[in-house]
This record gives sequence, structure tokens and C-alpha cells, in this order.
Amino acid sequence: MTTHPDFSENIIEEPFANALSERYLAYAMSTIMSRSLPDVRDGLKPVHRRLLYAMRLLKLDPKTGYKKCARVVGDVIGKYHPHGDQSVYDAMVRLAQDFAVRFPLVDGQGNFGNIDGDNAAAMRYTEARLTEVAAVLMEGLEEDAVDFRETYDGEDSEPIVFPGCFPNLLANGSSGIAVGMATNIPPHNAGELIDGLQLLIEARRDPARDVTVRDLMERIPGPDFPTGGQVVENRETIEHAYETGRGAMRVRARWEREDLSHGQYQIVITEIPYQVQKSKLIEKIAELIGDKKIPILTDVRDESTEDIRVVLEPKNRSVDEKVLMESLFRMTELETRFSLNMNVIAYDGRPRVLSLKEVLDSFLDHQIDVLLRRSRYRLEKIERRLEILSGYLIAYLNLDEVIRIIREEDDAKASLMSTFKLTDNQAEAILNMRLRALRKLEEMEIRTEHSKLEDEKSKLNALIASDALQWIAVGDKLSEIKEKFGPETVLGKRRTRFGDAPTAEIVPIEAMIEKEAITVLCSKRGWIRALKGHAKPEEEQKYKEGDEERFRFHAYTTDKLFLFATNGKMYTLGADKLPGGRGNGEPVRLMVDMDANDEIVSLLPYQPGGKLFVASSLGKGFVTEADQAVAMKKGGKQLLNVKGDTVATHCVAVDGDSVAVIGDNRKLLVFALEEVPTLARGQGVALQRYKDGGMADVTIFHKEEGLTWPMGGNSDRWRTEADLAPWTGKRGNAGRLPPMGFPRSNKFSG
Repeated sequence: MTTHPDFSENIIEEPFANALSERYLAYAMSTIMSRSLPDVRDGLKPVHRRLLYAMRLLKLDPKTGYKKCARVVGDVIGKYHPHGDQSVYDAMVRLAQDFAVRFPLVDGQGNFGNIDGDNAAAMRYTEARLTEVAAVLMEGLEEDAVDFRETYDGEDSEPIVFPGCFPNLLANGSSGIAVGMATNIPPHNAGELIDGLQLLIEARRDPARDVTVRDLMERIPGPDFPTGGQVVENRETIEHAYETGRGAMRVRARWEREDLSHGQYQIVITEIPYQVQKSKLIEKIAELIGDKKIPILTDVRDESTEDIRVVLEPKNRSVDEKVLMESLFRMTELETRFSLNMNVIAYDGRPRVLSLKEVLDSFLDHQIDVLLRRSRYRLEKIERRLEILSGYLIAYLNLDEVIRIIREEDDAKASLMSTFKLTDNQAEAILNMRLRALRKLEEMEIRTEHSKLEDEKSKLNALIASDALQWIAVGDKLSEIKEKFGPETVLGKRRTRFGDAPTAEIVPIEAMIEKEAITVLCSKRGWIRALKGHAKPEEEQKYKEGDEERFRFHAYTTDKLFLFATNGKMYTLGADKLPGGRGNGEPVRLMVDMDANDEIVSLLPYQPGGKLFVASSLGKGFVTEADQAVAMKKGGKQLLNVKGDTVATHCVAVDGDSVAVIGDNRKLLVFALEEVPTLARGQGVALQRYKDGGMADVTIFHKEEGLTWPMGGNSDRWRTEADLAPWTGKRGNAGRLPPMGFPRSNKFSG
């Protein structure tokens, strides 16, 4: 019978919430500390640090040959980083992409992907080695500059942090998502960072001097992205982001105009924002062109080789290139927003958000610590060597006796130590000397080396004892780094420029549409269409059977049209959205939300800055600003309030100084336009007083030109009455019968 072990003694009872929270917290801390956030000292995450360290042990120095990436990845996951090989390879690929990191740490050979978003080749095909930047970053690892810890299996050791004097955190930036926190640090220019560090070193040497973020920004104006582009954010916004460690800044593509023959031109995009895939960007622009959302742009071409060259073709030469680009910036990733979040593992080992000054100060503190550790390590080496050299010199001074002891004594080592007061190391070194080292020339070389080491020892002791000398040493080292990777070099030259922050002005619709002449036609039943060109008045147009023309006027595709309905609402139509002249058009009710009982009162072009006169069947009306009457939605905008049987009856453009109104009772009244108030919405004021019926018609005219109306009948003659004194009065009066010959329809327009 099989017996099972009793595990009851190992069962620990604990509330589920406590057990879950404890384990989740452990997972969260592991993600934060060992995966997602970079260290403020070297700017690396563990996977990157382990990658570079493994490559160093494989002797993949910048001046040696390449090795297969699969070999590197194998060493990394086997010795240091027990995770998936693909994730490690992806991290390696990113460190080699010059469009992803500002100062690549891996020198790749083969297909490592491109800015279009294509993936790198498999690791068995690609090769890699370290770059000069990576070599500088690991300089001093063998000199006890930093602490090491055991690897995950305890069989080897790895550095906790790199000691190098290269400001990698800000130079290459970093991004990552942990548990409950994230980081997103943009790349910067290494030469400018070193200038800022030198400023802080000057302040460290002079305690009375205080350096602010504003002072640092005189030397570090902002990010320097590997893909260039242009930062279009004001200085105050960038400064606030650097002071708090959090903020955002807009980055735009760089472009230029190329003039062609016959006055034509094209726009060439030479740099795109950081982390934007060029292929997807071009697809988006092409989609906008296909959907006719940017009608002033006709084509986009990718003519890129090693350098980016995306060509945009405008509709015609009259298109304003700045307007075109502003619209593209709003609709595509030609403008992006980089969210800065400098959340790192701080110098004390805790994750937190640091300001620009705090990041640079932490880096300097690390460099002082590295300098002292390397100095003490070197001092220890010198002490050991001086001990040996002192023993050699004693041997040369007593060479015959030393030889005798070695030849005759049974325990030569003990005899040497007792005879000449030597240490164990000195006696061992003498016994291990070769015969040819007993030359006189060798003695001179030993004395010279001894003297040099004594000088170096005194300098190191002085360095360790003096803060001022330490800052000088760090400053000199930074100057060497700047010579290697500063603005005078191809790698260190600034790529990203700064521009003025764009205004919040909305690109006018007129700028987005090619201006073409049209003739707008609308029938009595509300079918609307637009003919190309300005049709002549005598040209007859076809309508549906039983329908006829009601509105006809000339306009342009860039115009907006006002449609005023009996419900007192103003609707706005885009002239470019009207159906073409073929056929009978489309019902206007499909374009705006009008009820079935509502009828069109007026249809006219919108004139920016103009005024409109609206009135109802009740004989009330007012003047309104045309700009305020524009409706942004299909539901329209309520202008004239109507109740019961009252309906809106008139909407005319204000072009004159006088108002003429006639009622159903055939009474005419003329008064000054200034007596009518300007309102945004309402019932308006009484224009004319009626006993029976309501208002028949109203018109606006210039008094000095007189009031004009058609003669009636089949003639096309019009009559103008200049003497309007008998009908002129105050607004709201009853009026008098019109002059002889006034149309029986009581209409000023026939």
C-alpha cells in the first residue's frame, strides 16, 4: 500500500488578502527594480547591462571582429538573464538602431530593422560588437569601480551598475512601463549634457554658487532626438518639465519647399518625429488623400534612401505650403507629443521622479564614488608593486650575499627574510627572479619605475584627500568624453532643432478646398445641387416633373451657405459638399436635420463679417451677426424664436440703411435700419402694426437710391420711388397704402 508524506506541518494559515498583497507587492517591486526602470547612474535596465557585459566578456570590443548575435543572446540568457531569447534579442537590436537610440551601444552588422518599422533579421544571421560609447560606459569594471553580485544561479557574478563617465541616461533616454509607474526620458545631446555637468562641477567647487534648472537650460536647451525633427514648444513649458520631471513637448517633422518649373512646387519632408514609423505615416497621408480629407494635397511619394525624403504634391501652385503643412500636422504623426517622465531608480536605490538637476547631480555623485574606488584600487596595486620593487633593490645592493643564500641555505626564503628584513612577498619575488634580470640596466629600470610609482602614489593620496582635486579629475574626464562624442563629431552633432510654438488658430476651410466657381440651384421642393462654373441667368435648368427653380446664385466651393427655415433655425452647408450638377441633385433634408413640416425660407452665401435681417410672419424681426449665425451641427442653430402658428418668413443680407415692410393689409412702412436692434437670438421687435393678417414682405435698401419694385405683368420693367416721405415713419407704425403700380402680390421682388 502506497503511503503519502504528511505535509500538514508545513501548512501556514493566512488571510487570502494578505497573502495576495504580499506576493503582488513582491512582483511589483521586481518589475520596477529589475526590469522596467533605468538606473540614474548608468541609464541602463538590467537586460541592457547584462547584454553589454556579456559582449565585453566575449571580447567584442569596438576594434575587434563581430560575433553572431545568437552567440551573445545565448550567453546572456544562460549566464545572467533567464528570460526569453527573443526579448533579449529585441533589446539588443534596439541598442544598435541609430534611429532608436541617440548614441548606439551596439555596432550591428546585417539587417537590424529600419525606420519603416520592418523587423530585424533572425539572430542567427546578424552579427554585433560593442561601440566606443559602450566601451566608455564600462571603463573601470576591472578596477573595483562598482560592486558585483551573484548571478541568478550563483555560478558567476555581474556588475550592479556600470562605472563609465558617459551620461547615458539622458544621452540615450529610456522608456518603460512598470507596475503602477512608468518612465519616458527623451534622448539628449552628449556634448550639451557635459557642458551642464561642468556647470554643476563649478558650483560644487564654489559652495556659494547655486545652479538652477534655468541655468542648466542655457547649456541643455532640450532633447536631441536621433531622427532630428523640430521641438515646437515654448521655453517655459520645457523648463517646467525639467524642473518637475514631468511634462510634454510637441515634436514636428522638418520640411522644405522645392520649386519646380512653371511655378509649381513640392514639399519634401527630411526628418520625422522620434519613434514614428515612416511607412505608417505615409499610409496615413495616402488614406487622407483617398478620403479627400486634404483636397489640397494630391500625392505622397517615398523617395527615401539612407536619408528620409518624403515628397508631397499640392493640388496646384496656388496652395499655401504653410497651410498645407499645418493641416497635416493636425491630422498625422508629422507632429507628435512626447510625454516626459523622468522616473528612475535614484542614487539611494528607490524609484522616484527626478528633475534635470537631480539626475545630473546623481550622475556626478556616482562618478565621484567611482573615482575614489578606482583610485584606492590603483593605490593598492601601487603599494604591492612598490613592496616588490623595494625587495628587488635590496637584492641588487646585496647581490653576492643573496646568491650565496640561495645556493647554500636549505630554507633560502626564510634566510632571506631574516637576513634582509624582507616580507614574504619580497622574498618570493626575489626567488622567482630570472638570471638575466640581474643586469645593471635592469636595476636602473627598477629604480625609475619605483620613483614613478612613488610620485603616482603621492598624487593619488592627495586626490583622495581633496574634494577640489576630485572635481578637477571628473571634469577632465568629462572633457575627454566630449572630445570623443561632442558637437564637433558626426555622432555628436545636434540633430533636433527648436522652433516657435504653433498658434492654436484653426486652418480655415477655404484653405483646405480648391476654389472653384459654382452655381447653386435649389428647387421649391428642396432639391439642391451645384453646377460647375457661373451659369448665365438665361440658361434653363431641368427639374423633376412638377418642381421648379426657387433659388439660384453664384458661389465658390470654398463658401459656406446659409439655409434659413420656417422653424427659425439657421443651417450651414459646405458648398464643396453639394451634389454635382448631373441629375436633379439631392433633397436638402438629407444634409440637415429639418422636420417634414419645416420649409426653406432663404438660401444665401455666408459673408464673413456681414449681417442678416430675420423676420417672422408676426411682423417682428431683428438684425444678427452672420458670424454668430454659423451652425456647427446638422441640427442647425436657433435664431428666431417662433411660437404657435407664427413662422419665420424672411432672412436677407443687410445691404443698406433703411427697411421697407409691407403687410397683408397692403400697408407700406419705411424706417431707418438703426431702429432695429442687433440680437443673437430672440423674437425681435415689432416692425409694423397690423389689425388683420401679418407681414407680407420686407427688404433692406439704401434710402438715397430709392425703393425699387417690379412693374408686374409680362414686362421686365422696374420702378424706383425716390420720394418716400409719405411712407416714412417710426418702426412699429401702421404705414400707408403703397404707390400706384405696386405689385398686387405685395412683394418687393415680384
